[in-house]
Amino acid sequence: MLEARSITCVRGERELFSDLDLQVFPGQCLHIRGENGVGKTSLLRLLTGLASPESGEILWNGYPIKKEVSEYHGKLLFLGHRDALKEDLSALENLRMYAAIDGAVLSEQDAFASLWRFGLKGREDLPVNCLSAGQKKRVLMARMLTRRAQIWILDEPFNALDAHAVHELQELITEHLESNGLVVLTSHQPLSISGLRVLDL
Repeated sequence: MLEARSITCVRGERELFSDLDLQVFPGQCLHIRGENGVGKTSLLRLLTGLASPESGEILWNGYPIKKEVSEYHGKLLFLGHRDALKEDLSALENLRMYAAIDGAVLSEQDAFASLWRFGLKGREDLPVNCLSAGQKKRVLMARMLTRRAQIWILDEPFNALDAHAVHELQELITEHLESNGLVVLTSHQPLSISGLRVLDL
């Protein structure tokens, strides 16, 4: 279980939210909604451990994440606003690079299969800087498939996707939830995902 207890977030001199509690269990997707500037991305950064709350704490399975950072991050996939891809590497090379960073075994067959699933057949060896914004998102979808992390924290993952890719990503998230994963995401659009809960900031 991923849990926030009475967390308060301050950016600069502004308090974005205070005394916020949340719980996300395996098989659940928490959709964080709100206007621009209310603290959605800041909340995701707190949940990943990339930032610390002004007060309160974030826990994984009842233990503060700051005490077990490496173990927690080993179970976590965080995709932020920036696509976090190496522009001069190909889609295939990006998958291999991240697998090496994660200490994961990624066979060539699995790497190709994940890219092909998301419509990148024939583009596997192109430098990422030659891909469209939507195609870069598809590379990240392939990374989500191959990373095998239990916790997915996703900041606006549906941006730049066409209607077909939105459907594919919702299917991928559903598969993850059915495999005992949990998801926290932000999005400005309505979602059709089983096990979805909404938090309005």
